[in-house]
Amino acid sequence: MKYIDEYRDGKLIRTLVKKIRKEATGSYTFMEVCGGHTAAIHRFGIPSLLPPGITLLSGPGCPVCVTPVIVIDRAIGIASRKDVIITSFGDLIRVPGSVSSLEKEKTHGADVRIVFSALEALKIAKDNPGKKVVFMGIGFETTAPGTAAAVMKAKELAVKNFFVLSAHKIMPPAMEAIICDGTEINGFICPGHVSTITGAEAFRFISDKYNLGCVISGFEPVDILMTVLMLVRQVNSRKFNTEIQYSRAVSMEGNTKAREIMKEVFTLSDNEWRGLGVIKLSGLELNERYSDFDAAEVFKMNGLREIPKENALCLCGEILRGRKRPTDCRLFARACTPENPVGACMVSSEGACNAFYKYRRNG
Repeated sequence: MKYIDEYRDGKLIRTLVKKIRKEATGSYTFMEVCGGHTAAIHRFGIPSLLPPGITLLSGPGCPVCVTPVIVIDRAIGIASRKDVIITSFGDLIRVPGSVSSLEKEKTHGADVRIVFSALEALKIAKDNPGKKVVFMGIGFETTAPGTAAAVMKAKELAVKNFFVLSAHKIMPPAMEAIICDGTEINGFICPGHVSTITGAEAFRFISDKYNLGCVISGFEPVDILMTVLMLVRQVNSRKFNTEIQYSRAVSMEGNTKAREIMKEVFTLSDNEWRGLGVIKLSGLELNERYSDFDAAEVFKMNGLREIPKENALCLCGEILRGRKRPTDCRLFARACTPENPVGACMVSSEGACNAFYKYRRNG
């Protein structure tokens, strides 16, 4: 299959591994900041192919994982209303809040529905005019344009019962926060899907300002190994740049139309990330033109308590910062499993804990 089989070719993989082992003469630490990369790296056993001097860390690349408890608590509070339908991507409903989750609230009678897009949630609103339909907007630059398009459509059609609780975030500020937090890395495996929207140019400041390698990678074994080789060569040469390995999908300029749609609906705001705290201008909230669709505004007088409580033993925050590995957590594979997640990193297939549980439980 085109763009699949050739990127899983055994001979090419062995050639790349041989080159990496020959050229990686020191110690290197690279961080991926895309949940898709986290899942692929462990699914394909990439760490086992690399020499001992190369360490791959998982960063804040899973949108479900970085959604803070307060967002879940707000959604649960809104879901308690009889006139509300909560719509969400599937993984998010299983993320624990302070004392519950949307999945648990659904079993208790809350109207919580899984959707595959914001436009599907908008259709539910049109079909249920007597209900207030709230879409849980999560994800980075990849999913934010879809949410923005749905909000624009709702305004065009004068749908008055459709709202978005936006937890959308953008990736470059979080990557800078990781650097400023002191996590020691030599470069980033930059997000592939996000970069189709932002373009590679969005990450250039990292290589220019911080002298760190940046390579935008695809998701197949050959993609990831080629990316690692490109990063090793940047470190060896001390010539840091923002390069595109995933050239079949990513350009320097990205998708300008999608960014225009985002700019029409959203404005940048300071935003909380699980494990990283509040990062300046890293969130996307609905601007004044579309404030009638902002669930945070419409339901803000609902008396919701904003006192998030996380399990003190959960290390998700440290894992998202690259400070700990999932296997360092006392709860991992014991009290915390994909079937019974204690922390957000175990919920999604793109979470580091979930990936370790599936592919490297004893690693």
